[in-house]
Amino acid sequence: MKLNNFWDKKKVLLTGHTGFKGAWMLLWLLNLNAKVTGYSIDTGVPDNLFSQIYPSIKNDFNHELGDINDFENLNSIIKKVKPDIVFHFAAQALVRESYINPMETWETNVMGSLKILNAVSNLDNTCSLVMITTDKVYKNNEWIFGYREIDSLGGHDPYSASKAAAEIAINSWRSSFVGNKRHQKSNIFIASARSGNVIGGGDWSKDRIFPDAIRALKNKEKILIRNKESTRPWQHILDPLFGYLTSAEKLSLKENKFCDSFNFGPDLQSNKSVKVLVETILSYWDGSWEDLQIKEDFHEASLLNLNVDKANKILDWRPKWDFQYSVQKTVEWYKSTHEGQDPFQACLKDIYSFMN
Repeated sequence: MKLNNFWDKKKVLLTGHTGFKGAWMLLWLLNLNAKVTGYSIDTGVPDNLFSQIYPSIKNDFNHELGDINDFENLNSIIKKVKPDIVFHFAAQALVRESYINPMETWETNVMGSLKILNAVSNLDNTCSLVMITTDKVYKNNEWIFGYREIDSLGGHDPYSASKAAAEIAINSWRSSFVGNKRHQKSNIFIASARSGNVIGGGDWSKDRIFPDAIRALKNKEKILIRNKESTRPWQHILDPLFGYLTSAEKLSLKENKFCDSFNFGPDLQSNKSVKVLVETILSYWDGSWEDLQIKEDFHEASLLNLNVDKANKILDWRPKWDFQYSVQKTVEWYKSTHEGQDPFQACLKDIYSFMN
C-alpha cells in the first residue's frame, strides 16, 4: 500500500481512540507501523470495539486517558509527544444525545476542537492536523444534490450545529494563526474532514440503525426501525479513514490547496433509504423488520447527500467499496465474531481486504 513508507515511525496523536471510528483508525495506524499516542476518555462500555481489540494491541501504543476539555492535561500530552500528525476524532457524536446534553455537546465539539488547535500551535516541530467533523455540518435543504464544501453550513439539532460551528472555528484558526506573519505559525498545517453514516464491524452505539439491527438479529428479534424512508450516504468505515490518511499525507507536502475542508462520502449510488439498508442486511443474516410508525420528537433530516469531487481532484481519493459490498463486509464481521472469531482478527481481515 502506498501509505506504508510514509507512516513508518511517524509520531501520531489520535484523540477519541476509544470510540468506534477511533479504534479502527488506531488499528490501521499500528498496522502501518506508526508510533501512536491515543488520548480519550474512558468510554465505560466493556464490550465496545476498543475494549475488544485492546488486549491484542495494548503493548503497541501509548494509551492516555483524558478529557479533550482538560486543556492543561491535553497540552502536557502534546508537548511530550511532539506529534508529526494529529487526528482529532474526540466528539459527542450522537444526534439524540445532543438534545439530552446540549451544553456538553457544544463544549466538546467546539471548545474541544479549539483546545487541540491551541495546544498544537505551541509546538516547534512541523505538525499536520486532520480535524474530523461530519457530513451534517451543512445547512440541510433536503435537496437531491450532493453538498459541496462551498455550500452553507448550518444545523438544526445541537450536534449538527456544534459541528458546523467547529468547522467555522477551525477555518478561523487556520486563517488567523497559520502562516508567515509574526503572530502566525508556519509549521502547522490543518485540514477538516466531513463524512458520516459509516458502517462497519464493532459499532455498538445506541440509536444507530446498524448496531440496533445486529442486536435484534443476535437475539432473534424483529428489527424495529424509525424513519424508514430517510436517505443517507452509507459507506464502510474504511473508506473515509483512508481519506483521512490520504489527507494527512498530502498535508506533509506543505501546499495550501491541501489545507482545506474535504467531503469523504460514497458514490451517489450508495445513497439509500433506511428500509433498503435493513433489507440488504437481511439478505446476509436471516430475520425480519417492523416499521414502528412513530413520529420522532427530535428533528432528523430525511435526505442528505455529499459531493466528493473536491477530494477526488485534489487528494486523488475516491471511495472503493460500494453500498452492497460495504453492507456485506459489515454483516460478515458481526456474524464471524458472533460465532467466535476474535474481533481484532476480524478487523485486520477487513483492513487487509481493503488495502488489497
